[in-house]
Amino acid sequence: MFSLDKLIRNNIKGLSPYSSARDEFSGEAKVFLDANENSLGSPLNKWYNRYPDPHQVKLKAAISQVKAVNTDRIFLGNGSDECIDLLYRCFCQPGKDNVIICPPTYGMYQVSAEINDVAIKKATLLDNYQLDLVHLENLVDENTKIIWLCSPNNPTGNCLNREDIEMVLNNFNGLVVVDEAYINFARQRSWVQELQEYPNLVVLQTFSKAWGLAGLRLGMAFASPEIVEVMDRVKPPYNINQVTQELALQALEEVGQVNDMIRLLVDMRDALAEVLVQLPNVEKVYPSDANFLLVKMKDARGIYNKLLEQGIVVRDRSNVKLCEDCLRITIGTEQENTTLVDALNNLN
Repeated sequence: MFSLDKLIRNNIKGLSPYSSARDEFSGEAKVFLDANENSLGSPLNKWYNRYPDPHQVKLKAAISQVKAVNTDRIFLGNGSDECIDLLYRCFCQPGKDNVIICPPTYGMYQVSAEINDVAIKKATLLDNYQLDLVHLENLVDENTKIIWLCSPNNPTGNCLNREDIEMVLNNFNGLVVVDEAYINFARQRSWVQELQEYPNLVVLQTFSKAWGLAGLRLGMAFASPEIVEVMDRVKPPYNINQVTQELALQALEEVGQVNDMIRLLVDMRDALAEVLVQLPNVEKVYPSDANFLLVKMKDARGIYNKLLEQGIVVRDRSNVKLCEDCLRITIGTEQENTTLVDALNNLN
C-alpha cells in the first residue's frame, strides 16, 4: 500500500517552513512596513519593490480553471526543473535512496539525482521507445522512491502506452512522476484528471512549450494536496517572481490563441515529417506527439555541423543510446522549416 508518510524524509517531516512577512497576517492592508522592502518604489513604473505573493493565489486560481483541478493540487516552480529538484529533496534520502529513469529521456532527472546524492537505476526503453516493464519491476527495491516517466518523451517524441503507466502506478508504492511537458501537442489525454485515483501520482507540466513562455521559467506540478503541502514546505518563499505571475495570468486569458498555435505547430510538424522522410540523407522520421521530430540520418553528426555552418541549430542526439545517428529538430516557423529543408537539400 502507498504511504506518503513512509516516503517523506525524516528531516522534512519536522521542518518548520520559512514564514515570510506576508504569511503572518490575514486580510487586506494599506500600509506595508513588514518586509523591509524599498518603500520609495523602483526605477520601473510598477510595484516591483514589493515581494510577490508567495502562494501565487491568483495564478493558481486561473490555472485551476484551465486545468479543471483544485488549487490545493497545484504546485508552481521556477521551471519544471525546480519541481524535479524539490521532489528529490522532499522524498529521497541522500546516500541511501534510489530512483528509476527510463532512458533515453530528459537529462535533468539524472543531473538532479546526482546533485542530491541519490542513486540512479536505468530501465532503458525498448526499441519501440516504450517501457520495459519487466526490467523496470526488477530494478525496484525497498529504497526506490521515485520512478520518472516522460510522456511524450524527450528526445523520442512519443507518448508512453497508457496501460503501461497504469501498471506502474498500480504496482509501485513510491512516487510515479509523469512529465507532460509536451502533452498539449499529443492526442493522449493528460494524467492530471487521474490524480484522485492514484495518490502516488505526480504530473509535471510547463508554460515553456505550448504556452510559448520559456523565458518566464514557470513549471507546474499536480499531485495530492498532501504531496503539494510537503513541496510548499520546502520551497523558497518567493520562488515565482511578480513579473512571471503577472504575465502568466495574462497568457491564461488567451487560451484560444494558444490552442490555435498548437494546431498550427502540429500541422507543420506533420508536414515537415512528410518532406524530411523523402530526403536521401534521411533514414527514418520517428512518429511524434511533441513539437519536435527525432530524425535518423546518414552521418547525423556531419549534417549537424554543416547545418551549423549555415546558422541552423538543431540538437545532435547521436551519442544517446537508442538515438544513434539521430537529430532532434524543433518545429520552427514556416520560414524556418523551409530554410532547414532547403539546407538539407543542398547537402546532396
